[in-house]
Amino acid sequence: MSLQTENLKSSHYRKDFYSGKELLDNYIKKQANQDIKKKLSVCFVITENEDKKEKVKGYYTLSNSGVSREMIPGNYQKKFPKSYKTIPVTLLGRLARDRQYNVERAGEFLLMDALYKCHLAAKEIASFAVVVDPIDEEAESFYEKYGFMFLPDSKKMFLSMKTIDQLFS
Repeated sequence: MSLQTENLKSSHYRKDFYSGKELLDNYIKKQANQDIKKKLSVCFVITENEDKKEKVKGYYTLSNSGVSREMIPGNYQKKFPKSYKTIPVTLLGRLARDRQYNVERAGEFLLMDALYKCHLAAKEIASFAVVVDPIDEEAESFYEKYGFMFLPDSKKMFLSMKTIDQLFS
């Protein structure tokens, strides 16, 4: 089976989406369309046809963001001009897979798809890194496995665009 993502549409069925994380489940069910309309994020989904419905089986969101220069680790920070108080990044705001969706490595596919989209976008709109704000220790472990590191004095994690570019070059 070849996985693909597409932009979330109002016709996508998500009432039964269950990742086991209430915050992530409620977001896709109740908030995602509003955020898209307000241009706060873009939501990409994996769907599967079931019972004549296009059911959401996994999703992630992306948006532009920035982090304070002081939050960037010193070895990266010294590369930025001191006049830059905020460093542009891409926020991978949410990433979740339906627990009933037993496709092997669907979470990894969602992450790699997101990173690839960020890699392409960074060629047009500057972004130093992809930043995530893990919901719990399980999410932290997931991101650490793919090279994300903690921003100093923060629960946020990042993966530099330089590293991401190397994945896709």
